[in-house]
Amino acid sequence: MKTCHCYQKGPGYASPTDAFLNGPREKYLFVVCANCDPTKPDRIVTVDVDPESKTYCSVVSQVVLPYIGDEVHHTGWNACSSCYNDSAVTRKYLVVPCLNSSRIYFVDTTDPKGLQLKKIVEPEIMLKNNFSFPHTSHCLGDGNIMISTLGDVNGDGKGDFVLFNGRTFELVGSWPVASSRKPKFNYDFWYQPRQNVMISTEWGSPKHFMHGLDASDLQKDNVYGRKIHIWDWNQRKMIQTVELNSQDGLLPFEIRFLHNPESDEGYFGTAIGSALYHFNKSKVSGTFKVQKVVSIPSKPAKDWFLPELPAIVSDIVISMDDKYLYASCWLHGEIHQYDITNSCSPKLVGKHQEKERVRELKGKSIDGGPQMLQLSLDGKRLYVTTSLYRAWDQQFYPNLLKNGSKMLQIECNTETGGLSLNENFIINFGEIEDGPFLAHEMRYPGGDCTSDIWV
Repeated sequence: MKTCHCYQKGPGYASPTDAFLNGPREKYLFVVCANCDPTKPDRIVTVDVDPESKTYCSVVSQVVLPYIGDEVHHTGWNACSSCYNDSAVTRKYLVVPCLNSSRIYFVDTTDPKGLQLKKIVEPEIMLKNNFSFPHTSHCLGDGNIMISTLGDVNGDGKGDFVLFNGRTFELVGSWPVASSRKPKFNYDFWYQPRQNVMISTEWGSPKHFMHGLDASDLQKDNVYGRKIHIWDWNQRKMIQTVELNSQDGLLPFEIRFLHNPESDEGYFGTAIGSALYHFNKSKVSGTFKVQKVVSIPSKPAKDWFLPELPAIVSDIVISMDDKYLYASCWLHGEIHQYDITNSCSPKLVGKHQEKERVRELKGKSIDGGPQMLQLSLDGKRLYVTTSLYRAWDQQFYPNLLKNGSKMLQIECNTETGGLSLNENFIINFGEIEDGPFLAHEMRYPGGDCTSDIWV
């Protein structure tokens, strides 16, 4: 049964089921693009993904950012389905934190073909409050925007969460209460209000990872992370820390709860550890349990700084119906599709591998591996970009900085599983003027599988 929209008050959808059944097919994607040349500015672009359009697979709008050295990375919204019941709120501003500069841009997306820069929060505002390296952005039901920050003013690891007013874009302050413990490292986070919980993950010390990956740092406690942190959402304080295995648990990156707002379950992937972990709340103790449910074996390596090549599970996304989980394996050049109907025992039902014939598509070379993922609301189309972070791109896929990254589209079998490349779709960010560019996160104008949370 389809959900009626006649009582809609604010942005987004009434429920994940509403989004899955009634969400429109995506026509545009907003994409952040870091310049391969650090002496040139980054850009925010709109790409046309409507196969019926005359400008299909091309850039139709762009904002050239006014500074250099930003490293645009992830994005969020001023409002999403968490504000569905607030008629005064509209989803129109893309929130763009910049990792390297600690600058934050707000871009007006009212007209996808006419993007406009609305406001800039300068680094000085962040740094004087000892926030730096902003990463993940989520809109909250109270009208604020929350952004995870990874470092302090010196670039050392310091996990925090900074709040901005969703209407004025002014800094509000730190989200955790003053008495709360804070993690040494930070990265991604996801909150589930009906379960009164937020969980955050870890990358490492910004002043180390921003220059590339040194294998000798991997087992140093003061450089890279392997913990996740559980927070009491209402009281705004950390209540539990789970330390992961020093091998499989190294660098827990992207984390997702199931979309069902009543669920206490979810997953996160580890980059160097190359594993998927399932978490849920114990009905006995009330604490969160974490279990490794997928381990992706390393492959033998030649002429590399480690004897084996880890998959680097750099991103995961869950379909709106909570049936499938997709994981990108950046160094292995693979995308995995798991049936998570039995949530504690994911079943691999589809795999896409960038074999030699795929390294060139429509006459364009494909450099890098599958990295950022975005899934259509109906779960049938998976969009993929190939850049992780400029310093790491240069280290692992140096041709990315020569040719720029690409966006591909994978067609997903949502009945029995299976992935196939759409060979008529490719967007070449190496062809944008004053580039080439490294495309990273993607957003749909009306909300997507990694932006919207229900309260």
